[in-house]
Amino acid sequence: MSLSLRGIATSLFGWIPEKYPELFTSVKENLPKADIKMTYVTYVSFSILMSLLIALSSMPLVIAAFLIFKLPFPLIIIFSVFVPFILFFSSFMIFLFYPSQKANSRRINIENNLPFILTHIGAVVATGIPPHVVFRLVSKFKEYGEAAKEFEKIVYSIDVLGIDPLTAIKEVAERTPSDELKQVLMGFVTTVESGGNVREFLKTVADQAMFRWTMKREKFLQQLSTFAELYTGLLIAAPLFIISLFAVMGMIQPTLLGYNIHDLMQLSIYILVPAINIGFLLFLKGIEVPI
Repeated sequence: MSLSLRGIATSLFGWIPEKYPELFTSVKENLPKADIKMTYVTYVSFSILMSLLIALSSMPLVIAAFLIFKLPFPLIIIFSVFVPFILFFSSFMIFLFYPSQKANSRRINIENNLPFILTHIGAVVATGIPPHVVFRLVSKFKEYGEAAKEFEKIVYSIDVLGIDPLTAIKEVAERTPSDELKQVLMGFVTTVESGGNVREFLKTVADQAMFRWTMKREKFLQQLSTFAELYTGLLIAAPLFIISLFAVMGMIQPTLLGYNIHDLMQLSIYILVPAINIGFLLFLKGIEVPI
């Protein structure tokens, strides 16, 4: 189904990314980094088609909603065009930014797991096993997340496509979203080509990666301490104070700026406070460094 939709999308809208490639430079760069297996022409065309389908499917719902509420016919016409347009534009923007977001998510996952996978590789290589055999070994450890997938691509290129190991490593280095992993892979290639000590190189980069990860972890723990104090002050003490204030004001005057005190209190308890807490949790998730 998705393959047929992709074909239809490309035949209908493929001319747009082909004619205006400068508008989709970010998509073209981030698709391989996001590990999305589509050409940028197909992806952009598919995005346009899906956004158009979302917009068109909303029109009957919008018209039905306005008819139920018996709004004027001119208003129905205006909103039946305006709402689908907003949905089309929003959906298309989400599709365009998705590769960048996913590539960034993969980068973070790779760099969080990189110290451990490099330490693993360095320890096994020290026993005398060839590096490309070690790559095959670590690629099977799903605990390493996206980092394991990058090494799995190297193994696939060597075993299935018949590409020589150094070329396979270079190709993955060019497509990986992590600059740290790219530097490690290119450094590995340079070390092998120059006849350097691979074991010493892997040990050095593993130590450096672990040091950077430790520094990030310590910085994150310090930030958590600050955020804990902020949370206690703003999201625990402040809401309790406001609700207590509303309770006292309710006994003195039942309204505030024309609004019922009891309604304002319920709004604070059931909507405002949970919304702020959810926002705070999403903020912490965004800066999270796995420990």
